Amino acid sequence: MEYVSRRPRPPLGGLIDDLYYLEGAAPYARLMLPPMPAALLIVNLGAPFRIRGAEFADGCVIGTPSRMLEFGYPARTRSVGVHVKPWGLAPFLPMPAAELCDRPLTLEQVWGRAVVASLGERLAAAPGPDEMLTVLEDELLRRLGRTAGLGLVRHTSSVLAATGGTAAIGDLTTAAGVSSTHLARRFRELVGVTPKRLARTYRFTATVFAIDPAGPVDWGAVAADAGYFDQAHFGHEFRAFTGLTPTRYLEVRRRFRREHPGHALDGWPIPVD
Repeated sequence: MEYVSRRPRPPLGGLIDDLYYLEGAAPYARLMLPPMPAALLIVNLGAPFRIRGAEFADGCVIGTPSRMLEFGYPARTRSVGVHVKPWGLAPFLPMPAAELCDRPLTLEQVWGRAVVASLGERLAAAPGPDEMLTVLEDELLRRLGRTAGLGLVRHTSSVLAATGGTAAIGDLTTAAGVSSTHLARRFRELVGVTPKRLARTYRFTATVFAIDPAGPVDWGAVAADAGYFDQAHFGHEFRAFTGLTPTRYLEVRRRFRREHPGHALDGWPIPVD
């Protein structure tokens, strides 16, 4: 599978982690994507794909999720997309980010048919992946808008990211000089989830990414190092985020690496049994 990724030019860098091009056969027909502290925009260039049973032909926009997403891939997939920081999607949306939480919308629903058709034509005319990413980047720059309250949400989210989700929400609210109600409302509008939920997601993903699937894992130590109350609390969070126990997750992750070593998608999505 071909995967090309690059960071965007300013001012998009404060909103977007990277732009990417993806083409080839998916490692599995169905992949489960656990919640991450990120949003996703996909422009589909191949056969339709499915998310939770719904078909997406032109692409989709996925807000910062609170639940797992199951992707169904065609035999070959081809797309360009954007990995967006939790607060970064809001300036490109005509609606509150809360409307996209756990409810992916088609690209046409978000940007309109004319924009999607024009973007598709320009992408089709681009000679290669790098040029396609430039086309997508230019479209994002054109659609970048001003968003009230973004500075507050961005700063608070950045602290959560830097602390792996362990910063106390009450302390962040006090430091920002706003009420907890105001902060939660801004987060729902611009991120789609509350600060507390985003903190849980940051902590969980930081913990899982620190695990080396190739070696033995001491789950008690993992839970303690991540600041979970005990191993049972960690196990509950694991099932809430993935639907799997920690040991089952490790088995599936090892299966992915064994069956598709070095695959571009190895790292977070896991096969659906």
